[in-house]
Amino acid sequence: MKKIVSLAVFVAVSTTVADAAPSYIKRDDANGYRVTYDYMDKANNGWYIGGRVGLNLMSWKNDYSTNAPNANELHDDDYFEALFGGGVFVGKSLNYLWRAEIEGGMLGQFEDEFGGTTFKMAIPYLMANGYRDFANGMYVGAGAGIALPKTKLQGRDFTGGDSSQRAVSPIVGLMVGYSHRLDYNLTLDLRYRLSGLYGTEHARTFIYKEDGETYDIKNEIGLMLENAVSLGVRYNF
Repeated sequence: MKKIVSLAVFVAVSTTVADAAPSYIKRDDANGYRVTYDYMDKANNGWYIGGRVGLNLMSWKNDYSTNAPNANELHDDDYFEALFGGGVFVGKSLNYLWRAEIEGGMLGQFEDEFGGTTFKMAIPYLMANGYRDFANGMYVGAGAGIALPKTKLQGRDFTGGDSSQRAVSPIVGLMVGYSHRLDYNLTLDLRYRLSGLYGTEHARTFIYKEDGETYDIKNEIGLMLENAVSLGVRYNF
């Protein structure tokens, strides 16, 4: 009698466990259990897309030169500005440790006015990035690509030259960040990036008020450094 009772209890417990099995494990009466959804592979492999917004601390120098008299009145400007930027990206998990992606966006836009002259700058970019993920959610990475910084010099005294100038500059960056998985498809991403690129060399002609003659002015932007903290979301297919 005890054996019959024990058998009944075992069958009841087994049935309860079977009913409590996760949704991705299905009961097959002929072959027992079968896994219909490999959730670990989906969580760590495959294509993904996403976007990010961030705050970029950009530093650069506007190096001005001119052949006009009293050129000592023209001074160079050093900038360290907080600019809002962002971008979109598409990538693929190569395995559980490595990811590769293409990212494009805007490092930031800036505008300044001095002595009746307006200086504007915008910096779109396109980069290829590689990341190494760690089990605790941290990751490191590096990227390289091109930036297309564009400057505008506008003012009432300019008479010639292009008001805007664009440069094609290589851009390289180092990244460190943290990923937090919200569910099987969505991942929250906090990233810091240090990157560098070169700006434009922009020349225009203007009328000098003192003698009414025309002279040239040139603005050269050298190395630009970006310190960017951004928050992004990834959707894993």
